[in-house]
Amino acid sequence: MGIIEWGILFIKDLILAMGYPGIAFLMALESACIPIPSEIVMPFAGWLVYDGKMDLILVTLAGAIGCSIGSIAAYLVGLYGGRKFVIKYGRYVFLSQKSLDSAERWFAKYGNSAVFLSRLLPIVRTFISLPAGMAKMKFGWFVTLSFIGSVPWCFALAYVGVILGPKWESITEIFRGLDVLIVVAFVAIVVWYIVRRRRAKTTAQEE
Repeated sequence: MGIIEWGILFIKDLILAMGYPGIAFLMALESACIPIPSEIVMPFAGWLVYDGKMDLILVTLAGAIGCSIGSIAAYLVGLYGGRKFVIKYGRYVFLSQKSLDSAERWFAKYGNSAVFLSRLLPIVRTFISLPAGMAKMKFGWFVTLSFIGSVPWCFALAYVGVILGPKWESITEIFRGLDVLIVVAFVAIVVWYIVRRRRAKTTAQEE
């Protein structure tokens, strides 16, 4: 059994054993920058809804609450540890400096709204809590926006699981391709922003 298959089996067994708290726990790990894919957790929970073993609303709330708890942990790491700490120890949870840099640029560009917006996107959503903590964003706003942004993400993934039913695992293939598109689009936005800033700076200097 490969590591991916083992990971999927672990997620399924934990949710079956713990129920809603298991969903919250796994989503908390993901939002705390631990590599637990929500694209597996929530669709599997959606399949359990399809099978009549869980409720869609409760699944969504469990996921969003878990996201908020994990986000708080990552926020505190960014707040008290700072950038050097995050870079030094981030590699142990597969957090690269490139991923952190991307999250920082996202937060710098969109400010507090980045916390909400990032919760709707793969990849960036996992790491946005770190720069929010480093920037000392107001804690109340951070928790509120994290929860609100996590609700549609968790609902959408769970609902896809309901629609797909026994074929819920096929969503992982879709998200692998989507992850690539998100990264490409994000890099393109960053490059465009940098070029625009440089042109504006050059124009200002010429004037």
